[in-house]
Amino acid sequence: MNMEYLKLVDALKDAGTPEKVAVLSGFFKTGKGQYGEGDKFLGIPVPEIRKIIRSFHSIPVPDLFTVLHSEWHEVREAAVFLLVWHYGHSDRKQCEYIFDNYLANTAYINNWDLVDLSCPHIVGKHLLDRDRKILFSLAESSLLWERRISMVSCLAFIRRGENKTAYQIAEKLLGDREDLMHKAVGWMLRETGKYCNEAELVFFLEKHYAELPRTALRYAIERFPEERRRKMLKGIF
Repeated sequence: MNMEYLKLVDALKDAGTPEKVAVLSGFFKTGKGQYGEGDKFLGIPVPEIRKIIRSFHSIPVPDLFTVLHSEWHEVREAAVFLLVWHYGHSDRKQCEYIFDNYLANTAYINNWDLVDLSCPHIVGKHLLDRDRKILFSLAESSLLWERRISMVSCLAFIRRGENKTAYQIAEKLLGDREDLMHKAVGWMLRETGKYCNEAELVFFLEKHYAELPRTALRYAIERFPEERRRKMLKGIF
């Protein structure tokens, strides 16, 4: 193992603030039966993690996937931040390696922040000009985080002005029982209206109004004027 890995973990542990542990543990739902059950925190805010990792870009990519197996949430977060950085600074072969191993380690990308901060920049970016069938497989996964990856990765396409895949994935996830997925679907739908075509978003919402979870609908219509939002919540488009 590259010694930089040990220095990174030590730096993160030194930056931990015990008074923030309880706050983060509650915010990321680590209680029994909750989506983050059992996760452990050092108590480090994201800006501080980003500051710390600036000195650790030299950690080899294979070692970062070992770092990703850490019991500490912030250490895993540092690993995904560094993987995103490497993906953006690597040749095609290494990008393939990062993409493949990212998807092989989804059990450790196990909270919404770890997913949202990384998958558009690795999975979504990788699939911009490639076959996207893996996203449809992930959308059917029993693992919540893989389903969220399938949806949130679409942000890379949406920001390029493409909404087709996002709508197809959203349709597959309309019946998902997890509130985190309702939020992810609504978020991506909202972004299609922002970056792609607002009229197409309205058409999708009207078509699926009866089956669209209310949380997803509320997220999707956040950019509309208040009076129009009220009407949309009642099914008036």
